[in-house]
Amino acid sequence: MDRPAVSLDHLRLAPFNLDDEAVAWVANMAAGLDADARLMQLFVIGMHGPAANWSGDEIKRLRPGGVMRFFSADGMAEATLLDRLQDEADVPLLVSADLEGSRMSLPFATTVPNPLALAAVDDVTLTREISRVMADEARAVGVNWSYTPVLDINAAFRSAIVATRGYGSDVDRIETHAMAQADAFQRAGVAACVKHWPGEGFDDRDQHLLTTVNSLSMEEWETRFGRLYRSAIAGGVMSVMSAHIALPAFVREGDPQAGIEAFRPASVSRGLTTELLRGRLGFNGLIVSDASEMAGVTSFMATAEAKVEMLRAGCDMILFSQDMDRDLKAIKSALADGTLSEDRVDEALMRVLGLKAALGLHKDRREPATDRLARLRRPEAQAAASSGFQRAPTLVKDVEGLFPISSERHRRVLLITGGIVSPIHGAPILLALPDLMRKRGFKVDVYESGTPVPTGDYDLVLYALGEETLLTRGRIFLDWLRLMGDFRLAMRRTWHEVPTAMISFGYPYYLYDAPRMPAYVNAYCTSDEMQEAVLDCMMGLRAFEGRSPVDPFCGLEDARF
Repeated sequence: MDRPAVSLDHLRLAPFNLDDEAVAWVANMAAGLDADARLMQLFVIGMHGPAANWSGDEIKRLRPGGVMRFFSADGMAEATLLDRLQDEADVPLLVSADLEGSRMSLPFATTVPNPLALAAVDDVTLTREISRVMADEARAVGVNWSYTPVLDINAAFRSAIVATRGYGSDVDRIETHAMAQADAFQRAGVAACVKHWPGEGFDDRDQHLLTTVNSLSMEEWETRFGRLYRSAIAGGVMSVMSAHIALPAFVREGDPQAGIEAFRPASVSRGLTTELLRGRLGFNGLIVSDASEMAGVTSFMATAEAKVEMLRAGCDMILFSQDMDRDLKAIKSALADGTLSEDRVDEALMRVLGLKAALGLHKDRREPATDRLARLRRPEAQAAASSGFQRAPTLVKDVEGLFPISSERHRRVLLITGGIVSPIHGAPILLALPDLMRKRGFKVDVYESGTPVPTGDYDLVLYALGEETLLTRGRIFLDWLRLMGDFRLAMRRTWHEVPTAMISFGYPYYLYDAPRMPAYVNAYCTSDEMQEAVLDCMMGLRAFEGRSPVDPFCGLEDARF
């Protein structure tokens, strides 16, 4: 017997705001899906590797609701691939990406500052313009959904997972810039997705490796994360990412003796996802899980079971699957035995299709790829990005008056660096800074790990560290042993013999492990553009304008001296 028709009235409300034509499209599209296609609309499939290697056959076979593309540097190949996938899809695809800036910029588009750098500039007009550039260039290649902005609060300074991805530790500054980003994205036709629900940053561990815990009381949570998510919802944000983060205070409101259930990840918690987010906060948009095979959830329950629980909890889409046959079998089994209801699947499906209609994906308005890609790296986009890079560098301290440096007084430079460290991009990447300095007349030697440090041969020692947000890195700290290559050298300090400074192109908290460093600069991004901007500031060609969006002294009084 056919199931009763599902009401679609909620799709006429914010954030979908569908008209009669769009609602009818949702209803007709849903009615035409077979059982497997209906379930596959609830999945986002990851796509890695060169675009030329993607025939599209796997996506055509699976018929997912969306894909997340990890892009190569060939913009035309990427746009051509995504156009073909859309042309071959029975239902238009949500095409998602993490548009976070810096190393997470699209490799063929304008490189822009990351959120922490924009927070250091603290110019909401610039944040809005950078966000517009990101969204417009993403749309040009075929992206229509971004898992940003990040609403996390960088309260635990050792946190590797928040670090440079968010707008710092001040709720006012986070709200101002994150809401501007979300609004700019959606005005440009890219659905925003605020994350990581119910709020990361008070646990210094990484949910890629374990379930992290938001330890706030509900009163504290409301003044911080409650405020941020309510603001996003009021602003019409289209989606929220439910993450592998526990919020014990909320669970214990209903059950003071909840035990391990108090530490259930939000992604598989009906209480946190449906009761708190949908019920108490009134969110009507689409809820997507964070990456479904992260240890933040798979350490709590088996992988296939977790997929079922995400849907039961209230997630409308599941991000990724390493074994689609296994996961579909688990969901079908749950539907058969009644532990997952058909109504919950219908509800999720309507929101998926509703988001597609809200983005206008049911109307084919695509320009040719060549015309769209002409919008990449326009002069005005480059100018906006350059302004962000130039204004973000922050002089945290310079107790001996080292800056500005010059190639006359500081000609011989020893650069000590571990390179740019990014698990997503593979082996450490060489910094551009040595060559940039050589072009300006400095004689730069890059320190060889494990060798003596001949300070008498140099006029300046620079420690240059390049660690932005590091997925699956438990914590970030200044690893003197790894940096220097020998335990005796790890104890060596240079600043009593030769002028010394440290520059962080990423993680802003290294003073915790080097409080006596006499000069310290936070630059937030590892991009070549930021390295050049920092050099301009160090040489006095530009002022250090950045205002720190976090406490770079980590609460240590002595680190200021």
